[in-house]
Amino acid sequence: MTDNRIQYVKSGITFGTALAIAISWSQNHSIVWAIIHGLLGWAYVIYYALFY
Repeated sequence: MTDNRIQYVKSGITFGTALAIAISWSQNHSIVWAIIHGLLGWAYVIYYALFY
């Protein structure tokens, strides 16, 4: 049971990072900002959803 939970968390982090990078690139067209937002992951995705 613990292994499944860890796998879901890893998948969520990966998806959140990819989503943050995609949103950042579509907004800014900057590799630097895409990397920064990728590191922030879900925090940037939530920020984008709330304020844009």
